[in-house]
Amino acid sequence: MKVEIKVPSLGESISEATISRIIKASGSGVKRDEEIVEIETEKVNQVLYAPQAGQLSLNIKVGDTVKIGQVIGTVDTEVQVAAAPAPQPTPVKPAEQPPAAAPSARKRAPDVIAEMKTPVPVASSAPAPAQPAPQPAGEGRKRMSSLRKTIAQKLVEVKNTTAMLTTFNEVDMTRILEIRAKEQEAFQARYGVKLGFMSFFIKAATAALKAYPDVRAYIEGDEIVSFPNYDIGVAVSTDKGLMVPVIRGCDKASFGEIEKQIVQYSKKAREGGISLDDLRGGCFTITNGGIFGSLLSTPILNPPQSGILGMHAIVKRPMAIDDKVVIRPMMYLAFSYDHRIIDGKEAVQFLVHMKENLEDPTRLLLDL
Repeated sequence: MKVEIKVPSLGESISEATISRIIKASGSGVKRDEEIVEIETEKVNQVLYAPQAGQLSLNIKVGDTVKIGQVIGTVDTEVQVAAAPAPQPTPVKPAEQPPAAAPSARKRAPDVIAEMKTPVPVASSAPAPAQPAPQPAGEGRKRMSSLRKTIAQKLVEVKNTTAMLTTFNEVDMTRILEIRAKEQEAFQARYGVKLGFMSFFIKAATAALKAYPDVRAYIEGDEIVSFPNYDIGVAVSTDKGLMVPVIRGCDKASFGEIEKQIVQYSKKAREGGISLDDLRGGCFTITNGGIFGSLLSTPILNPPQSGILGMHAIVKRPMAIDDKVVIRPMMYLAFSYDHRIIDGKEAVQFLVHMKENLEDPTRLLLDL
Protein backbone atom coordinates (compact mmCIF):
# COMPACT_ATOMS: atom_id res chain seq x y z
CA MET A 1 0.00 0.00 0.00
CA LYS A 2 1.23 3.47 -0.87
CA VAL A 3 0.77 6.06 1.88
CA GLU A 4 0.65 9.66 0.69
CA ILE A 5 2.91 12.37 2.10
CA LYS A 6 1.09 15.70 2.17
CA VAL A 7 2.14 19.23 3.09
CA PRO A 8 0.43 19.86 6.46
CA SER A 9 -1.46 22.97 7.52
CA LEU A 10 1.04 25.57 8.71
CA GLY A 11 -1.28 28.25 10.05
CA GLU A 12 -4.25 30.29 8.93
CA SER A 13 -2.25 32.81 6.90
CA ILE A 14 0.11 30.27 5.28
CA SER A 15 -0.97 28.86 1.89
CA GLU A 16 2.34 27.63 0.47
CA ALA A 17 5.85 26.62 1.43
CA THR A 18 9.23 25.98 -0.18
CA ILE A 19 11.22 22.74 -0.17
CA SER A 20 14.43 23.77 1.58
CA ARG A 21 16.11 20.39 2.13
CA ILE A 22 15.58 16.76 1.13
CA ILE A 23 16.82 14.65 4.01
CA LYS A 24 16.08 11.17 2.55
CA ALA A 25 16.58 10.54 -1.17
CA SER A 26 13.74 9.23 -3.30
CA GLY A 27 13.95 5.44 -3.60
CA SER A 28 15.58 4.93 -0.23
CA GLY A 29 14.11 2.98 2.64
CA VAL A 30 12.66 4.87 5.60
CA LYS A 31 11.44 4.04 9.06
CA ARG A 32 8.19 5.33 10.52
CA ASP A 33 8.56 8.93 11.84
CA GLU A 34 11.99 9.29 10.22
CA GLU A 35 12.82 12.81 8.95
CA ILE A 36 12.47 12.99 5.17
CA VAL A 37 11.96 16.59 4.01
CA GLU A 38 12.34 20.10 5.46
CA ILE A 39 10.02 22.86 4.25
CA GLU A 40 10.19 26.56 4.98
CA THR A 41 7.58 29.29 5.03
CA GLU A 42 7.78 33.03 5.41
CA LYS A 43 7.70 32.57 9.19
CA VAL A 44 9.22 29.24 10.20
CA ASN A 45 10.83 25.99 9.03
CA GLN A 46 9.25 22.57 9.61
CA VAL A 47 10.42 18.99 9.14
CA LEU A 48 8.09 16.36 7.60
CA TYR A 49 8.28 12.76 8.80
CA ALA A 50 7.63 9.41 7.12
CA PRO A 51 4.06 8.30 7.91
CA GLN A 52 5.01 4.60 7.63
CA ALA A 53 8.04 2.38 7.05
CA GLY A 54 8.81 1.37 3.48
CA GLN A 55 10.28 2.70 0.24
CA LEU A 56 10.19 6.48 -0.18
CA SER A 57 9.18 8.10 -3.45
CA LEU A 58 9.30 11.91 -3.80
CA ASN A 59 8.07 14.07 -6.68
CA ILE A 60 9.66 17.34 -5.57
CA LYS A 61 13.13 18.89 -5.53
CA VAL A 62 14.86 21.57 -3.48
CA GLY A 63 13.49 25.02 -4.27
CA ASP A 64 10.03 23.84 -5.36
CA THR A 65 7.01 25.79 -4.10
CA VAL A 66 4.28 23.53 -2.74
CA LYS A 67 0.71 24.17 -1.60
CA ILE A 68 -0.87 23.19 1.69
CA GLY A 69 -2.38 19.69 1.27
CA GLN A 70 -0.30 18.92 -1.83
CA VAL A 71 0.95 15.34 -2.19
CA ILE A 72 4.74 15.49 -2.47
CA GLY A 73 5.44 11.76 -2.38
CA THR A 74 4.50 8.35 -1.07
CA VAL A 75 5.82 5.56 1.11
CA ASP A 76 5.25 2.05 -0.33
CA THR A 77 4.79 -0.16 2.72
CA GLU A 78 4.81 -3.39 0.66
CA VAL A 79 8.29 -2.93 -0.76
CA GLN A 80 11.00 -4.60 1.23
CA VAL A 81 14.01 -2.34 0.88
CA ALA A 82 17.18 -4.39 0.69
CA ALA A 83 20.21 -3.32 2.62
CA ALA A 84 22.86 -1.62 0.56
CA PRO A 85 25.46 -4.13 -0.69
CA ALA A 86 28.80 -4.06 1.00
CA PRO A 87 31.42 -2.30 -1.09
CA GLN A 88 33.76 -4.71 -2.96
CA PRO A 89 37.46 -4.31 -2.34
CA THR A 90 39.24 -2.60 -5.20
CA PRO A 91 41.90 -4.86 -6.76
CA VAL A 92 45.40 -3.58 -6.32
CA LYS A 93 47.08 -2.81 -9.63
CA PRO A 94 50.71 -3.83 -10.08
CA ALA A 95 53.13 -0.97 -9.90
CA GLU A 96 53.79 0.49 -13.33
CA GLN A 97 57.19 1.44 -14.58
CA PRO A 98 57.48 4.98 -15.93
CA PRO A 99 57.50 4.93 -19.75
CA ALA A 100 60.85 5.39 -21.43
CA ALA A 101 61.36 8.69 -23.15
CA ALA A 102 60.43 8.60 -26.83
CA PRO A 103 63.33 9.05 -29.22
CA SER A 104 61.81 12.27 -30.49
CA ALA A 105 61.94 13.70 -26.99
CA ARG A 106 65.71 13.43 -26.93
CA LYS A 107 67.09 16.38 -28.89
CA ARG A 108 70.62 17.23 -29.58
CA ALA A 109 71.99 20.72 -29.04
CA PRO A 110 72.18 21.57 -32.81
CA ASP A 111 68.47 20.64 -33.20
CA VAL A 112 67.45 22.89 -30.31
CA ILE A 113 69.42 25.82 -31.73
CA ALA A 114 67.80 25.30 -35.13
CA GLU A 115 64.31 25.38 -33.59
CA MET A 116 65.12 28.61 -31.78
CA LYS A 117 66.04 30.22 -35.11
CA THR A 118 62.81 29.16 -36.77
CA PRO A 119 60.46 32.21 -37.09
CA VAL A 120 57.26 32.04 -35.04
CA PRO A 121 54.02 32.39 -37.09
CA VAL A 122 52.22 35.72 -36.54
CA ALA A 123 48.82 35.35 -34.90
CA SER A 124 45.77 36.08 -37.06
CA SER A 125 44.39 39.60 -36.81
CA ALA A 126 40.83 38.26 -36.48
CA PRO A 127 39.34 39.08 -33.08
CA ALA A 128 39.32 36.26 -30.60
CA PRO A 129 35.93 34.98 -29.50
CA ALA A 130 34.58 36.83 -26.48
CA GLN A 131 35.30 35.10 -23.19
CA PRO A 132 32.92 35.30 -20.25
CA ALA A 133 33.95 37.89 -17.69
CA PRO A 134 35.78 36.23 -14.79
CA GLN A 135 33.89 36.14 -11.52
CA PRO A 136 35.50 37.96 -8.59
CA ALA A 137 37.63 35.62 -6.53
CA GLY A 138 35.77 34.15 -3.59
CA GLU A 139 32.30 35.29 -4.72
CA GLY A 140 29.51 32.95 -3.71
CA ARG A 141 25.77 32.85 -4.26
CA LYS A 142 22.98 31.13 -2.39
CA ARG A 143 19.22 31.22 -2.52
CA MET A 144 17.57 33.56 -0.03
CA SER A 145 15.31 31.59 2.29
CA SER A 146 11.61 32.38 2.58
CA LEU A 147 12.16 33.45 6.18
CA ARG A 148 14.98 35.80 5.22
CA LYS A 149 12.91 37.29 2.38
CA THR A 150 10.01 37.90 4.74
CA ILE A 151 12.29 39.54 7.33
CA ALA A 152 13.72 41.82 4.64
CA GLN A 153 10.26 42.71 3.34
CA LYS A 154 8.92 43.53 6.81
CA LEU A 155 11.92 45.66 7.74
CA VAL A 156 11.49 47.79 4.61
CA GLU A 157 7.72 47.92 5.17
CA VAL A 158 8.19 49.22 8.72
CA LYS A 159 10.58 51.94 7.56
CA ASN A 160 8.17 53.01 4.80
CA THR A 161 4.80 52.79 6.59
CA THR A 162 5.45 53.95 10.18
CA ALA A 163 6.64 57.19 11.72
CA MET A 164 9.32 55.43 13.76
CA LEU A 165 11.39 57.36 16.29
CA THR A 166 13.77 56.23 19.03
CA THR A 167 14.38 57.67 22.49
CA PHE A 168 17.35 56.68 24.64
CA ASN A 169 18.17 56.44 28.32
CA GLU A 170 20.54 54.55 30.59
CA VAL A 171 20.00 52.32 33.57
CA ASP A 172 22.22 51.57 36.56
CA MET A 173 22.29 47.76 36.82
CA THR A 174 23.79 47.67 40.35
CA ARG A 175 20.69 46.45 42.18
CA ILE A 176 19.82 43.79 39.62
CA LEU A 177 23.37 42.42 39.72
CA GLU A 178 23.25 42.32 43.52
CA ILE A 179 19.93 40.47 43.54
CA ARG A 180 21.16 37.93 40.99
CA ALA A 181 24.32 37.27 42.96
CA LYS A 182 22.47 36.92 46.26
CA GLU A 183 19.46 34.87 45.09
CA GLN A 184 20.91 32.82 42.22
CA GLU A 185 21.48 29.59 44.14
CA ALA A 186 18.05 29.59 45.80
CA PHE A 187 16.35 30.57 42.54
CA GLN A 188 17.96 27.68 40.64
CA ALA A 189 17.06 25.23 43.37
CA ARG A 190 13.43 26.31 43.21
CA TYR A 191 12.86 26.70 39.47
CA GLY A 192 15.63 24.64 37.87
CA VAL A 193 16.78 27.58 35.71
CA LYS A 194 19.10 30.53 36.22
CA LEU A 195 17.86 33.99 37.15
CA GLY A 196 18.77 36.05 34.10
CA PHE A 197 18.40 39.69 33.14
CA MET A 198 15.49 39.24 30.75
CA SER A 199 12.86 38.46 33.40
CA PHE A 200 13.60 41.80 35.10
CA PHE A 201 13.18 43.66 31.81
CA ILE A 202 10.00 41.79 30.91
CA LYS A 203 8.48 42.58 34.30
CA ALA A 204 9.54 46.24 34.05
CA ALA A 205 8.10 46.45 30.52
CA THR A 206 4.82 44.91 31.70
CA ALA A 207 4.48 47.52 34.46
CA ALA A 208 5.23 50.32 31.98
CA LEU A 209 2.69 48.93 29.48
CA LYS A 210 0.03 49.08 32.18
CA ALA A 211 0.93 52.69 32.94
CA TYR A 212 1.05 53.69 29.24
CA PRO A 213 -1.50 51.50 27.43
CA ASP A 214 -1.09 53.19 24.03
CA VAL A 215 2.31 51.50 23.72
CA ARG A 216 0.55 48.14 23.42
CA ALA A 217 -1.79 49.33 20.66
CA TYR A 218 -1.58 49.32 16.87
CA ILE A 219 -3.23 51.00 13.91
CA GLU A 220 -5.78 49.10 11.85
CA GLY A 221 -7.31 51.27 9.14
CA ASP A 222 -8.72 54.34 10.89
CA GLU A 223 -8.80 52.70 14.31
CA ILE A 224 -6.35 52.23 17.17
CA VAL A 225 -6.64 48.68 18.50
CA SER A 226 -5.28 47.58 21.89
CA PHE A 227 -3.86 44.10 22.40
CA PRO A 228 -5.91 42.15 24.96
CA ASN A 229 -2.88 40.65 26.71
CA TYR A 230 0.55 41.27 28.14
CA ASP A 231 2.39 38.74 25.96
CA ILE A 232 5.90 40.03 25.20
CA GLY A 233 8.12 38.84 22.36
CA VAL A 234 11.82 38.20 22.89
CA ALA A 235 13.99 38.39 19.78
CA VAL A 236 16.11 35.27 19.25
CA SER A 237 18.92 35.08 16.68
CA THR A 238 19.14 31.77 14.77
CA ASP A 239 21.13 30.50 11.79
CA LYS A 240 18.02 30.95 9.64
CA GLY A 241 17.29 34.50 10.79
CA LEU A 242 15.73 36.50 13.60
CA MET A 243 12.66 35.03 15.31
CA VAL A 244 10.49 36.53 18.05
CA PRO A 245 8.84 33.84 20.21
CA VAL A 246 6.32 35.23 22.67
CA ILE A 247 6.44 34.93 26.46
CA ARG A 248 2.83 34.44 27.57
CA GLY A 249 0.97 36.11 30.45
CA CYS A 250 3.83 38.30 31.65
CA ASP A 251 1.48 40.21 33.96
CA LYS A 252 0.68 37.05 35.90
CA ALA A 253 3.80 34.89 35.43
CA SER A 254 6.49 34.81 38.11
CA PHE A 255 10.16 35.49 37.43
CA GLY A 256 10.78 31.74 37.47
CA GLU A 257 7.96 31.00 35.01
CA ILE A 258 9.26 33.67 32.64
CA GLU A 259 12.82 32.33 32.80
CA LYS A 260 11.52 28.79 32.13
CA GLN A 261 9.74 29.97 28.98
CA ILE A 262 12.90 31.75 27.82
CA VAL A 263 14.99 28.57 28.30
CA GLN A 264 12.41 26.48 26.40
CA TYR A 265 12.39 28.89 23.46
CA SER A 266 16.20 29.05 23.40
CA LYS A 267 16.32 25.26 23.13
CA LYS A 268 13.67 25.25 20.41
CA ALA A 269 15.57 27.91 18.47
CA ARG A 270 18.82 25.90 18.58
CA GLU A 271 17.00 22.77 17.40
CA GLY A 272 14.93 24.56 14.76
CA GLY A 273 11.68 23.75 16.56
CA ILE A 274 10.06 27.19 16.83
CA SER A 275 6.44 26.87 15.64
CA LEU A 276 4.01 29.45 14.27
CA ASP A 277 2.01 29.34 17.50
CA ASP A 278 5.16 30.35 19.40
CA LEU A 279 5.40 33.53 17.32
CA ARG A 280 1.80 34.73 17.52
CA GLY A 281 0.17 37.41 19.62
CA GLY A 282 2.93 39.57 21.14
CA CYS A 283 2.01 43.15 22.10
CA PHE A 284 5.59 44.38 22.63
CA THR A 285 9.11 43.17 21.81
CA ILE A 286 12.46 43.19 23.62
CA THR A 287 15.73 42.60 21.77
CA ASN A 288 19.12 42.23 23.45
CA GLY A 289 22.03 43.27 21.26
CA GLY A 290 24.20 43.39 24.36
CA ILE A 291 24.86 39.65 24.20
CA PHE A 292 26.81 40.34 20.99
CA GLY A 293 28.62 43.35 22.47
CA SER A 294 26.42 46.15 21.11
CA LEU A 295 26.79 49.38 23.08
CA LEU A 296 23.96 51.30 21.40
CA SER A 297 21.58 50.65 18.50
CA THR A 298 18.19 51.64 17.09
CA PRO A 299 15.82 48.64 17.09
CA ILE A 300 13.20 48.40 14.32
CA LEU A 301 9.54 47.80 15.15
CA ASN A 302 8.06 44.32 14.94
CA PRO A 303 4.75 44.92 13.07
CA PRO A 304 1.97 45.42 13.90
CA GLN A 305 3.38 46.37 17.32
CA SER A 306 4.05 50.03 18.10
CA GLY A 307 6.97 49.64 20.50
CA ILE A 308 10.23 47.73 20.89
CA LEU A 309 12.92 47.96 23.56
CA GLY A 310 16.61 47.49 22.81
CA MET A 311 18.92 46.24 25.58
CA HIS A 312 22.68 46.64 25.25
CA ALA A 313 25.99 45.68 26.84
CA ILE A 314 26.60 46.37 30.52
CA VAL A 315 29.69 48.58 30.81
CA LYS A 316 31.27 49.99 33.96
CA ARG A 317 31.44 53.79 33.69
CA PRO A 318 32.17 56.70 36.06
CA MET A 319 28.88 58.23 37.22
CA ALA A 320 28.14 61.28 39.40
CA ILE A 321 26.02 60.09 42.35
CA ASP A 322 25.40 62.38 45.35
CA ASP A 323 28.07 64.72 44.00
CA LYS A 324 30.62 61.92 44.02
CA VAL A 325 32.15 60.09 41.07
CA VAL A 326 31.63 56.34 41.40
CA ILE A 327 32.00 53.40 39.02
CA ARG A 328 28.67 51.78 38.15
CA PRO A 329 27.59 49.02 35.73
CA MET A 330 25.52 50.92 33.18
CA MET A 331 23.36 49.86 30.23
CA TYR A 332 21.99 52.06 27.46
CA LEU A 333 18.32 51.49 26.63
CA ALA A 334 16.69 52.32 23.29
CA PHE A 335 12.91 52.55 22.88
CA SER A 336 11.66 52.73 19.28
CA TYR A 337 8.01 53.64 18.83
CA ASP A 338 5.41 54.53 16.22
CA HIS A 339 4.93 58.29 16.52
CA ARG A 340 1.49 58.02 14.88
CA ILE A 341 0.17 56.50 18.11
CA ILE A 342 2.70 57.40 20.78
CA ASP A 343 3.71 61.00 21.45
CA GLY A 344 7.29 61.89 22.32
CA LYS A 345 6.39 62.82 25.88
CA GLU A 346 4.65 59.49 26.43
CA ALA A 347 7.58 57.58 24.92
CA VAL A 348 10.09 59.27 27.22
CA GLN A 349 7.90 58.66 30.26
CA PHE A 350 7.48 55.00 29.31
CA LEU A 351 11.25 54.51 29.17
CA VAL A 352 11.83 56.46 32.41
CA HIS A 353 9.19 54.27 34.07
CA MET A 354 11.18 51.18 33.02
CA LYS A 355 14.46 52.76 34.18
CA GLU A 356 13.09 53.48 37.65
CA ASN A 357 11.78 49.96 38.12
CA LEU A 358 15.02 48.40 36.89
CA GLU A 359 17.16 50.53 39.19
CA ASP A 360 14.89 49.68 42.15
CA PRO A 361 13.39 46.24 41.38
CA THR A 362 11.43 46.21 44.68
CA ARG A 363 9.02 48.59 42.91
CA LEU A 364 8.04 45.69 40.66
CA LEU A 365 6.61 43.85 43.66
CA LEU A 366 4.28 46.82 44.20
CA ASP A 367 3.44 46.98 40.48
CA LEU A 368 4.53 50.64 40.27
